[in-house]
Amino acid sequence: MANLGPKRRAMVTACRHPKVRIVSRHEDTEFVECLECGEVFDSEEFRDMEIEDSAETEDVSDDS
Repeated sequence: MANLGPKRRAMVTACRHPKVRIVSRHEDTEFVECLECGEVFDSEEFRDMEIEDSAETEDVSDDS
């Protein structure tokens, strides 16, 4: 990620990966690609991101 320009780096960190597709399976690991930003990552990371997002949403609604 060090060779990405500042604009690209900001886009990668801001993307919530709303649409993904499986690009590879190896033994017990699936790799998915975000169709919005092109980032490829382990599907377990994607599940962790979803859990974090839902926890943040719950925190915001509890503060109201």
